[in-house]
Amino acid sequence: MERITEINAMNQRAEMVRRQGRTIGLVPTMGFLHQGHLSLVRMAKAACDFVVVSIFVNPTQFAPGEDLEDYPRDLERDEALLKAEGVDVVFFPSPLAMYPQGSSTTVSVGEEMTRRLCGQSRPTHFNGVTTVVAKLFHMVKPHQAFFGQKDAQQLSIVRKMVRDLNFDLEVVSGPIVREEDGLALSSRNVYLSEAERREALVLSRSLAFAREMVAKGTRDSEEIILGMRSLVEKAASARVDYIAIVDPVDLKPLERIEETALVALAVYVGKTRLIDNWLMEEKNVAHHV
Repeated sequence: MERITEINAMNQRAEMVRRQGRTIGLVPTMGFLHQGHLSLVRMAKAACDFVVVSIFVNPTQFAPGEDLEDYPRDLERDEALLKAEGVDVVFFPSPLAMYPQGSSTTVSVGEEMTRRLCGQSRPTHFNGVTTVVAKLFHMVKPHQAFFGQKDAQQLSIVRKMVRDLNFDLEVVSGPIVREEDGLALSSRNVYLSEAERREALVLSRSLAFAREMVAKGTRDSEEIILGMRSLVEKAASARVDYIAIVDPVDLKPLERIEETALVALAVYVGKTRLIDNWLMEEKNVAHHV
């Protein structure tokens, strides 16, 4: 496995692979990898000839007072995991390389999507996400880029950017990977105390509650949201940021659930903000979360 830190070197490597007629798969990450990330790596390995995993803790998607400095990092561990998966390149650029002095250009999908859900409490977050992802697409030149369903709003916004800016690539989503007890894998789970880790299960339990209500015929969004909120608020250390039911493509709120919907929530457990969601389609209503 090759480690590349310079943007020009990454460009040249990608161009060489493309000239050889091979397909490139990109898995963008902020590192501190877990099985959710590695599941995307395996999808990329199965679909593409050459797999690049980027590791970059992107400062532009963190607002002042968020956990940029404390975000967990362990490059040596990450590289060992990626080498074991047979990744071809780990791309590890520096913040200065990604954002040279005087850099001021950003990519914005627009407030219709970026100020909903997580954007309500993190209004600048998704401009940072789309800017860095657009830059990575230019640097790595992937045929396919792989993102996890756990970050459902990010996934919808990146897909919108790709359509609007005519990027010549396919965005592929991978399913949420969970612990055996249902907690969605997240790099931020390491922040949780033992007691908070137990209470964090309220996120997946509330989604299971929503799934059960829909399976029994309830389609009124407000009724489902109120039930989920009541369940979450029973956890002593939990504080709801938002619970919403939206269209999975444009993220507009749905008064009623019909064929498809995204049931999403963000909850502070102690000081840790966790997100989770269920992509509801008629075919999966009867399944367990």
